[in-house]
Amino acid sequence: MENKGMEMKEFGGLIAKLSRRENLSKEESDRAFTSLLNNEQNDMQQGAFLSALTTKGETIEEMAACWRAIYHVDTIKPETLLDMSFTDNSGTGMDTFKTFNVSTAASIIAAAAGIKMAKHGSRALTSMCGTIDLLETLGIDVEGGAEPVVQSIEKTGIGIFNGMSPKVHPQALGRILSQISFGTILNISASLANPALPKYAVRGVYSKEMLVPVAKLMREIGYIRAMIIFGEAEGFSTGMDEASTIGKTYVAKLSDDGAITEYCFTPEDLGITRGNPDDLRPLKDREAEAVRFIEILNGSDKGTRSDIVCLNSGLILELMGVANSLKEGYEMSKNIIDDGRAYQKLFDWVTHQNSDDSGVKKLEILAAKAN
Repeated sequence: MENKGMEMKEFGGLIAKLSRRENLSKEESDRAFTSLLNNEQNDMQQGAFLSALTTKGETIEEMAACWRAIYHVDTIKPETLLDMSFTDNSGTGMDTFKTFNVSTAASIIAAAAGIKMAKHGSRALTSMCGTIDLLETLGIDVEGGAEPVVQSIEKTGIGIFNGMSPKVHPQALGRILSQISFGTILNISASLANPALPKYAVRGVYSKEMLVPVAKLMREIGYIRAMIIFGEAEGFSTGMDEASTIGKTYVAKLSDDGAITEYCFTPEDLGITRGNPDDLRPLKDREAEAVRFIEILNGSDKGTRSDIVCLNSGLILELMGVANSLKEGYEMSKNIIDDGRAYQKLFDWVTHQNSDDSGVKKLEILAAKAN
């Protein structure tokens, strides 16, 4: 992406425009985000721009410009992966009902079912334990750059790029994300700046109003098929960026022909008994959270946490045609846990997204503490 540079006064004019709740043009958006990522503006200007844009509300064009700048200016591009087909599963964060890391467990089950998963995550920004934090605790090398990720994807069918690592986004992304503690357009567009460029995804969003806009954004930047989801927590004034087993789940589905359809379902539609919302909350201790994560994958936890993981992995299986329906995908996920494939996939992942056996030793210590 060509960078013509942007003076502080011009950038300030765009902040003023956003403050008047006026949308930016494609050219203005491209130049502003490129300037942001190239660190041409001081920290105060950058923060004011993101805050004004968040307050106004982002357009599809502005979100796409943000994604283009992040991908073209600030994302590594592993050549061996660019001609391959991948699926991703993650949330935008910023949801108000905080859950444990459902999407990561669901991705492992999907990989155990034969779906190639290329993940892209971050450390905790608005939650207690982000995807990268959890996987690091479990023994996966999240700071090694592209090589261990590519190795793991090629050998096990799953790997994760650390969205806050300078070895993945060398220019600016980690710097900006680490300095802000509120949700911005970066949470949406940056989460989509996956170096593997997956064309399929189940993606959680932080509000029902974001379902169709994010579906349109994903269509705009090249996704072929996707499910964008938001889950209610019934009895709470909050929601989650996961499919829910304690309330209704809303879906915007992007189909191969580019059409976007909306629908919703309840746990009861799938024969799932609603569980205790408190069981979905993350623990403050990362090691304890990792042990509990292992208990889901090794089959010793068959309660609320297992149900929500299998629901979300069932969505991936349905999306990719491995299952004929969500209910079938949910049941298949249960079987993948019961026959040992889910935990084995985690073990394989830790083995191959590492340069030595230190990760496996870490995982085995945690597994010994699990039920």
